[in-house]
Amino acid sequence: MPVQQHMEQAVLADLRPTQMTVGAAEVAVKRSQWAQLKPKARDKLLQSHWFPAVRGPRGRFYIVDHHHLGQALTHEKVQNVWVMQLADFSGVETDLFWRLMEFHHWAHPYDEKGQRHDFAAIPKRLTQLRDDPYRSLAGEVRKAGGYAKDSAPFTEFLWADFFRPYFGKSELGHVDGQGLPQASVVSAVALARSAKARFLPGWSGVDAPAAPRA
Repeated sequence: MPVQQHMEQAVLADLRPTQMTVGAAEVAVKRSQWAQLKPKARDKLLQSHWFPAVRGPRGRFYIVDHHHLGQALTHEKVQNVWVMQLADFSGVETDLFWRLMEFHHWAHPYDEKGQRHDFAAIPKRLTQLRDDPYRSLAGEVRKAGGYAKDSAPFTEFLWADFFRPYFGKSELGHVDGQGLPQASVVSAVALARSAKARFLPGWSGVDAPAAPRA
């Protein structure tokens, strides 16, 4: 049952993902940003970027956001992070746990091709999350103002699926710490603002006016 939210420290390596992929380019940028921080700034970041999580079977924490930051910090050998417990489902069996997670929109079992899998396919460790370059593209487009941040969960994965038919993977190569090629991001921003994307959450384009009747 849901409980009052509270904060506690947890071992980063023990946190369980609730999705299958991340954008490797976005993770690389976060690692680069972390490397540039001094110790006090790192402590401040860890205190202000807590991980929302649900306590699941065997008392494990399943994070429902900040997977990119979590993978970046794992690679940077961070040991402990702060967790905000959103609910306690530790008393239910695994199958029901995942049904509850899906009901609350706290799980996203889709792979790097946008295809759905059983919940058992979700990796057990943050380091096992696979790269979806289109998820990186969706993140870069939002940061560039291509669409607005939306409170609905996993909206950037919807945008990633939208971009898949329009960009080849060869266009989405990245340099560690520098994100995606700027030309691809610019093209994607224009596409995100077009009427083709008007059905997506956070769309901030303008519909073309209807043609006058004869």
